[in-house]
Amino acid sequence: MGVDAVEPDVVATGDGVLVIRHENEISGTTNVAELPEFADRKTTKRIDGQPLTGWFTEDFSWDELATLSVRERLPELRASSASFDDTQGMLRLIDLLDLVRAGSHEHGREIGVVLEVKHATYFASIGIDLAPLIGRDLRAAGWADGELPLTVESFEQTVLAQLRADGIAASYIYLIEASGRPYDQLVAHGRQAATYRATVTPRGLDALVGQVDGISVNKRMLLARGNTIVADAHSRGLKVFTWTARPENDFLAAPFRGDGGGQAFGDYESEWREIARTGVDGVFVDHPDLGVAFFRG
Repeated sequence: MGVDAVEPDVVATGDGVLVIRHENEISGTTNVAELPEFADRKTTKRIDGQPLTGWFTEDFSWDELATLSVRERLPELRASSASFDDTQGMLRLIDLLDLVRAGSHEHGREIGVVLEVKHATYFASIGIDLAPLIGRDLRAAGWADGELPLTVESFEQTVLAQLRADGIAASYIYLIEASGRPYDQLVAHGRQAATYRATVTPRGLDALVGQVDGISVNKRMLLARGNTIVADAHSRGLKVFTWTARPENDFLAAPFRGDGGGQAFGDYESEWREIARTGVDGVFVDHPDLGVAFFRG
């Protein structure tokens, strides 16, 4: 469909296999809750400081996860995607890397990977360090030396620094939420940790220079009246991306929502036009065809 890259979210199994899941809690994206052999794995944990009940990848081996089928995370909004429920299995990171390489050859152009590292501080707290596992898989798949377009991103700077120190040739992007504090910094500094919002002030951006190659901000921050995030970052040599441009009413800012309920498409083009006007370097989308047509049209 013409995208520059695909973005897998990466979490780990108990035996150190990196898998592609939006979260390490998988009851909403697999059939695990329906399988009696795994009923006793249901538990409550604190993930990034918040209590969460369900089934977690780190409580399974890869061989066990490979028996599951995957499902659409938002079936009420994405009925067409949900039509594929239970027809496919989970992917490992190495599977995804091979698929993207094959896609690049098939289409005769470079397609990159934007690897999002999820919950690195939490995983480290239970004895699973994600950075060396990521380095292992990237090297094994031929994605670590800069030959193929690789970006690594995370809401936690610590793991980005670890991967950079490990010599992984990539562009490093710091993910920025619209509120709250990064969990790695909260663990290290408590309430003295800088907020995400402070990170995109001129002073906060100054501190990122030389540490990361850019930031990727929640789109609400770019839609806020009078924000200068893109200009401020660009003046410091930092790239800016934003997430996630989606057409459904449920995901649009209030002024751009239309009739027909949450799953209906609203006036997404007007919202996306506002985003494009900021001068961002790239946009994450869930609908590649719409994204390519609008942002490149």
